[in-house]
Amino acid sequence: MKGKLVLEAVLSGGIGARQIEARLDTRGGPLVVIGPNGAGKTTLLLMILGVRRPRSGRVVVGEATLLDTLRRVEVPVERRRLGYVPQDYALFPHMTALANVEFALASSDSKQDRASRRLQARALLSDFGLAALAQRRSTDLSGGEKQRVALARALAARPRALLLDEPLSALDASARREVRAFLASHLERLGLPALVVTHDPADARELGHRIAVLEAGRVVQVGTWGELCARPASPFVERFVA
Repeated sequence: MKGKLVLEAVLSGGIGARQIEARLDTRGGPLVVIGPNGAGKTTLLLMILGVRRPRSGRVVVGEATLLDTLRRVEVPVERRRLGYVPQDYALFPHMTALANVEFALASSDSKQDRASRRLQARALLSDFGLAALAQRRSTDLSGGEKQRVALARALAARPRALLLDEPLSALDASARREVRAFLASHLERLGLPALVVTHDPADARELGHRIAVLEAGRVVQVGTWGELCARPASPFVERFVA
């Protein structure tokens, strides 16, 4: 989209037997990566994040090159400024919702003092409808509330892009529908490049502008939900959209 950042990733490599061959970009809006268990979806996210190193490839967000193995460019994880929400949310159990978001602000390159960080953390929680839960420990939050706190924490450091790994998998069916609608609305409003990993057809349909299908470590098809339905490139895609 004109005037908006785009995350582009061209990666080859992997860990052990799992090898990845992927070419992805978030042009137009959030991109959802789907695939069967063991396809390499999480490994792909971790390579973009910088936790795992690909054999070769390139990761670019807007004008910022985070990885280019040909040019020997490799920005460390902590300087890539990518907001990451793992499948289990990884909130600190001994901290309140507010403290979890404050921690992300304190860990960033921001020069804010503690009072300013607390004000910003409260504003983020309020934006996600969590103002009343600021002092509640993360262990006392519902699944949907934890997901919102994790997203607020990921956004606290003003990331270049968002990487969400199965963001709704820990929720029951009712909460999943509610949080899915909330997340779809927020991803659209934020305008940040977003890459979402899921195995759920409803999540893919609602959250993705386009969908990339990863099978056995290779992206076999990229398109809108309608395009996948009309011309499935493999039996897995056909079963998935059915």
